[in-house]
Amino acid sequence: MRVALPTKDGQIFLQYDKAKEFTIYDVEIELVKSKEIVPLGEMSIADFLETQQINVVICADIRSAGKTLLRTKRIELTYGVTGDADDVMVRYLSGEALGTVEENAWLRMELDVRMKEEL
Repeated sequence: MRVALPTKDGQIFLQYDKAKEFTIYDVEIELVKSKEIVPLGEMSIADFLETQQINVVICADIRSAGKTLLRTKRIELTYGVTGDADDVMVRYLSGEALGTVEENAWLRMELDVRMKEEL
């Protein structure tokens, strides 16, 4: 299984559709076998995910068009998740619930603040 998280400096990047790189984890039997940071380059996210043979995407904020695209490609999606990418992977593999309703409500406020900082 290949899991992709849009990242910047080891943290989940808040805007999925504006990501410039993804951290990709190769997972076998709930263990991370390898990890690499892959730049998106000139490729669209859809083509990138297909080329990289991604099975799961974990991200912070994603628009409905992105959700629809992942559904059509049969890629599992978990959104509303922030923090250190490695820590998130540990939580994901341990079966911890990620992206709860409360976290999503908090995330919207956090996104507004951090997007202003990134501009």
